[in-house]
Amino acid sequence: MMTKHAFHSDNGVMLTERLVLDPTRLDDFSARSAVDRAAEILRSGGLVALPTETVYGLGANALDAAAVARIFEAKRRPAWDPIIVHIAGSANADNPMLRRLVAEIPEAARKLMEAFWPGPLTLLLPRSPSVPDAVTAGRPLVGIRMPAHPVAYALIEKARIPVAAPSANLFSHISPTTAQHVLDDLDGRIDAILEAGPTEHGVESTVLDPCQSPMVIYRPGAVTLEQIQAVAGDVKVFTEPSHVNKEPEALPSPGVGIRHYAPHARLVLVEGPQEEMPRLLETAATKHTNERIGLMRVDEFAMENSPKFAAVFPWGHWSNPEELAHRLYAGLRALDAAGCTVILCPMPATDGIGAALRDRLAKAARV
Repeated sequence: MMTKHAFHSDNGVMLTERLVLDPTRLDDFSARSAVDRAAEILRSGGLVALPTETVYGLGANALDAAAVARIFEAKRRPAWDPIIVHIAGSANADNPMLRRLVAEIPEAARKLMEAFWPGPLTLLLPRSPSVPDAVTAGRPLVGIRMPAHPVAYALIEKARIPVAAPSANLFSHISPTTAQHVLDDLDGRIDAILEAGPTEHGVESTVLDPCQSPMVIYRPGAVTLEQIQAVAGDVKVFTEPSHVNKEPEALPSPGVGIRHYAPHARLVLVEGPQEEMPRLLETAATKHTNERIGLMRVDEFAMENSPKFAAVFPWGHWSNPEELAHRLYAGLRALDAAGCTVILCPMPATDGIGAALRDRLAKAARV
């Protein structure tokens, strides 16, 4: 049945409503109207793509099982992959929206909320009975975070509901960091998109289970292991099993154990010392001479014998991993759009946000 928020053309195809606003001027009438409209759609069971500080998310009422099911349908996402719930309000354990979603909040989680919320940290906490099974893939923990992006935060406040929101892309494809990326994947499959410019961090939130000892990072992200450790103590990174490409009954966390973040082109990762990287990239290119090769180019890597690449994306500075994170998904999408069949990409260092970059690239390169 057509809901009142769904727009359809004469041939019955859904039309995605574009709600454009300036995130620095949320008090303007046009911005308030856009947020009001998006909140109305969410409350009536619809889907709204929204900007967060990490990537664009695809939001639905987290307490409405039918609305959550529409996320999976729009993204072609398998039911065994859990999704994250976003909240607004006070950044502590007394938050009423949080209390509605979780049954227990360990002390480590309280410390992390106060240190990193609002921000790109998702905490896996024991779910309450009000959380639909579809959100957690039937598992006992639900991922919760409080976004720092002013538009996402304002939308959740206005809607007065927790918002389930995985990345706003087709399942396993490159995550979206601009409104156009969302429309490239989901135009006509969702009710609306709040367009508010490119996202800040460019990689998804860190996903952490604070209920274990030591705590476990299931997905590295913009909040680093070192930062978590300084606030809440011992933490380790989840080691994925060898059977990651087999379809599981349910994943322990979003972003675990699957090919994800992937371009249509084959992604070839090149690893080695920084001083050797230009030579290693040139050698890798010679193995794909019959294909259209794209390059994620780093400014510091001067390639004297540069092959004839079909396209080159200016990724940024090796010394600035935050810049590389911000531009990663845009670069992969740009090289796909240029018709590349192979993309060469150097692997960043392992420390700080480099851990998140390596995680995304490794999953994107899986076959």
